[in-house]
Amino acid sequence: MSDIDPIEYEKSFPEDRDTEGPLDDAEANPVRPYIDLGGVKVLPREGLHLRLEIEEESQRVVAVSLDYAGSTLQVQPFASPRSSGLWHEIRGQIAEQVTAQGGRVTERDGVFGPELVAEVPVAGGVPGETRIARFIGVDGPRWFLRGVISGDGAIKPEAGEAIEDLFRSIVVVRGSVPMPPRDLIPLKMPPTPAAPSA
Repeated sequence: MSDIDPIEYEKSFPEDRDTEGPLDDAEANPVRPYIDLGGVKVLPREGLHLRLEIEEESQRVVAVSLDYAGSTLQVQPFASPRSSGLWHEIRGQIAEQVTAQGGRVTERDGVFGPELVAEVPVAGGVPGETRIARFIGVDGPRWFLRGVISGDGAIKPEAGEAIEDLFRSIVVVRGSVPMPPRDLIPLKMPPTPAAPSA
């Protein structure tokens, strides 16, 4: 263990986060019909398709992907310290990973604060073929929510607005269990409605 204290980064979030989202569970309207996925709750909307990404080895849900309006938004909630944020540090790590894969990264100011626009080589695609992805992040109270936008929302402004609105509608459920910063807040399958009998 080194004696050097880890750098504490300021939290990164839009000024209206506590009213416009992404919301903390304590800030959300309890009567809205959210889909409960454990660490996040999602508001259903017309044309929204939800997929859970499952780690093969552990069989745990590691991300939620939302397909909407020609775009995909992948979200992951992480535990974070009460006083400092994770997004400034995580942005640097994402940029390094993308560059190591032969991609290019640009940082810009977005509606949620700093975001990364990455040109990522397509795995197994034609040499030189890339896809654009936007990495967004918001530090909340004791949590950090990361989003990755691909498809139309990464390149078309109007589609981008629709997917940003979807990101804002997410509620993060941190829970009261102590967790080390950067640990993924557990996600789970939504409760299955009873299948109609044929």
